[in-house]
Amino acid sequence: MHSIKNDIFAGITAAVVALPLALAFGVASGAGAIAGLYGAIILGFFAALFGGTSTQISGPTGPMTVVTATAIATFPNDFSTVMTIIFLSGLIQISFGLVGIGKFIKYIPYPVISGFMSGVGVIIIILQINPFLGVESYSSVIYTLTQVFDTVKQADDHALVVAYITLGIMFLTPKVITKYIPSALIALFFVTYFTIITDYKVDTIGSIPIGLPEFILPLSFDLLQLSSIITLAITLALLGSIDSLLTSLVADSMTKTKHNPRKELIGQGIGNSVCSFFGAIPGAGATMRTVININSGGTRRLSGMIHSITLLVIILFLAPLASQIPLAVLSGILIKVGFDILDYKFLRIMNKVSRQDLLIMTTVFLLTVFVDLIMAVGVGITISSVLAVYQISRNTRMKTKRSRSSFDIDISNNHIEIIKIDGSLFFGTVSELDNKLEKISHNKIVILDCKNVSFLDISAIFTIEDIISKLSNRNIKTLLVLKHAHKRHILAVDTDGSFKKNKMFFHMDDAINYTQELELKHNV
Repeated sequence: MHSIKNDIFAGITAAVVALPLALAFGVASGAGAIAGLYGAIILGFFAALFGGTSTQISGPTGPMTVVTATAIATFPNDFSTVMTIIFLSGLIQISFGLVGIGKFIKYIPYPVISGFMSGVGVIIIILQINPFLGVESYSSVIYTLTQVFDTVKQADDHALVVAYITLGIMFLTPKVITKYIPSALIALFFVTYFTIITDYKVDTIGSIPIGLPEFILPLSFDLLQLSSIITLAITLALLGSIDSLLTSLVADSMTKTKHNPRKELIGQGIGNSVCSFFGAIPGAGATMRTVININSGGTRRLSGMIHSITLLVIILFLAPLASQIPLAVLSGILIKVGFDILDYKFLRIMNKVSRQDLLIMTTVFLLTVFVDLIMAVGVGITISSVLAVYQISRNTRMKTKRSRSSFDIDISNNHIEIIKIDGSLFFGTVSELDNKLEKISHNKIVILDCKNVSFLDISAIFTIEDIISKLSNRNIKTLLVLKHAHKRHILAVDTDGSFKKNKMFFHMDDAINYTQELELKHNV
């Protein structure tokens, strides 16, 4: 019973924290405050019910809001297509969960995540410049920056006062207070009340519908736009999955538990898919809200569901009050969120990390801010992979040993060359082996000692096959010494029987003995 009370209290506390953020992200996305609130309600409920992290609180997040805003800008006045994108992103997340792709998220290099998160933080800050100044906002980062001087000239004094007060509360509220009352909530209520009593004429959220949202059928779109729809859907699915699973890891470290990545992605996917039927924006596991839920005593799924129910009650009974919240207040809250997203951990050590890590982080950051989020992650992972292959290839050793016979007995021209390979033999290292064997001319037997090869890929197998063929044309016989597992792998792909015609051994002694037999036959 005590645990249930803790979960109820934690859920209500998480809802209080989520309220201003849901409103702000809804407005920032371009779908409206109500879309942000229902995104927090629907996703928060279904992700808690079906997800794999019992303490996780889900709702609209910075990265997901930025992509949703891009989708709305790409399909203006076509909300049904935007909802189709959200619906498909949810289905893709479910498929990620079903195939177990969540376990691979941990292999994304930290500089990629750092550059991406810092980039998202900067995007949020830049896109809030216009609302902060009381000027109509743009959806493009580049256009916002190029027009900033004209924007400053049009700044509204009342909006600036409201935004500065909000920003001051967000940054300067003592931790002793924010431990019990979030600074965003203080700013939301205090500054909104301030604008009402001072009769400031500033842009507000506007009318928020009272009651349950209307049902929308998302699967209505132009087939000619399918490519853009799928690209945005995949982007949302990837970002939502990464965001959620990273938050799950934070929850694991705090609660000393282990989340289920498959269930988590399925739960997130169900939640985001359902969001699309009610005009709500998508989201992911939210780190700050999850941490507050845990610190408030939340231990089970009930806390996440209570968080959603609390937000629903607020919408049903307090919507008229929320409609009076100034947009400048939300911009101040979001600017603080943008600064919080920046990866200060990496930024503090930028001058101490390797050039490769700095290159990856900077590239991902710039691509995220000025080009495209999914391209940024893709390019970052590609650069990281190439550099990792290079490092692994440097650690692979190929040593050559020559003798006139297997036992150093002087037998006419029956030279043997042994190439011992230590490390991984794959597409990144096999070219070195090819180059080494190209130089062989006088030997009659080559032994490839792959006993210490830890990894053998299909590129290496096919290259070895080509090497055997080329050496055979030069009357040089190739012997392989390798592990049982590698032999099985080779024979499984040996469709034309090239390897079966050559001798393969499990021990070097057996290969040496075989060369001796060949020498004896040659003498006879």
